[in-house]
Amino acid sequence: MNNLMVLASANAAEAAPSPLSVNWSELLVVAVGFAILMFIVIKYVVPMFEKTYADRTEAIEGGIARAEKAQAEASAALDEYKQQLVDARTEANRIREEARAEGAQILADLKERAASESARITEQAQTAIAAERQAAVVSLRAEVGSLATTLAGRIVGESLDDDARAARVVDRFLADLEKQSEGARK
Repeated sequence: MNNLMVLASANAAEAAPSPLSVNWSELLVVAVGFAILMFIVIKYVVPMFEKTYADRTEAIEGGIARAEKAQAEASAALDEYKQQLVDARTEANRIREEARAEGAQILADLKERAASESARITEQAQTAIAAERQAAVVSLRAEVGSLATTLAGRIVGESLDDDARAARVVDRFLADLEKQSEGARK
């Protein structure tokens, strides 16, 4: 039995090809199929992948470029806004300073007008007071003079109706009164 098995296995070995041997017809069919598949991949599939890759690259780079452009525009707008803000603040400060100076000038003018008006009113009042005083003095002199001549006429017993004489008597009487009041003051 052992012999039989050895024999059967030897027959079987001769009938089956070696796993290490190359089947050239099969290799040729596989190589032609592989070449056709490679041709189809290189001719149609790879260009589509390349086109898709190029489109994506272009879209990404375009998006980046648009983003950079938008960023630059935003930065320029921000700079312009900041400059306008600085200009507005400068203008506001200038207007405020002009208003402050104008207010100070108006205040100084009003003070000057008030002072001149006050001086004018004071001067007019002093002039009016002096005029009223002079009128009062004249009126009092006349009244005191007439009273003094009447009184003197009663004391002396003679009439002092002569104006020149009456004026001298009144002047002397008033001069005596003034001397007495000055002596009392000292």
